[in-house]
Amino acid sequence: MSYSHIFLREILTESQSIAAVGVSTNSIRPSHFVGRYLSQRGYRIIPVNPMYPDADLFGEPVRASLADIPAGETVDMVDIFRRSDQVLPVVEEAIDTLLSRGLKTIWMQIGVINPEAEALAEKAGLKVVMNRCPKIEHQRLFGELRKGGFNTGIISSKL
Repeated sequence: MSYSHIFLREILTESQSIAAVGVSTNSIRPSHFVGRYLSQRGYRIIPVNPMYPDADLFGEPVRASLADIPAGETVDMVDIFRRSDQVLPVVEEAIDTLLSRGLKTIWMQIGVINPEAEALAEKAGLKVVMNRCPKIEHQRLFGELRKGGFNTGIISSKL
């Protein structure tokens, strides 16, 4: 699972709306932190979690499922915060409900790897990223990690 800087940067540049499946309303949970960060960077985050039917996050109502996102709304990326064994149904639903509305990418968070879901998404013409975090990749690729002194691997003085 090696992804080029160009591939990841392209996804993060072309995506404007991200459905975050499994996002939490608990502000100390990683899914909430990632959603908040991306929202603060101008992405529209559509929270998806059946556990929070009456909640709002990042200026959006929490949807119970991807199918509950209104028909006229575009979703560029589905970011999955679920266990690896729970990913396939999410990808199937994304393809069934969002592919015709501009879906381009399935992104599985750190520790989430499902080759069957990857193959299904790629067969549908989608880009797939597994075992990565869009927040971390955004910070790394768009210069924010450098502010903290981290070596991002993007610019090097070595030949």
